[in-house]
Amino acid sequence: MLLIDKSEGISVDQIAQKLDGNFKTISQHTRYLVQAGLLRKQYQGRQVIHFLSPYGKNFVNFIKSFK
Repeated sequence: MLLIDKSEGISVDQIAQKLDGNFKTISQHTRYLVQAGLLRKQYQGRQVIHFLSPYGKNFVNFIKSFK
């Protein structure tokens, strides 16, 4: 979520590249975060771009308060 906060819109493919992770695993995790209301997604052609929802932004600010 911190990566999505920094990127201000990022696809699952970009997340997988930056984190050197498995595309399918990251896709499933982003799906769960969308269902939980922490992320929102926007379709741009064939790509799905993920953004933090207002609730997700509050959650990220909470996480950052521990740094």
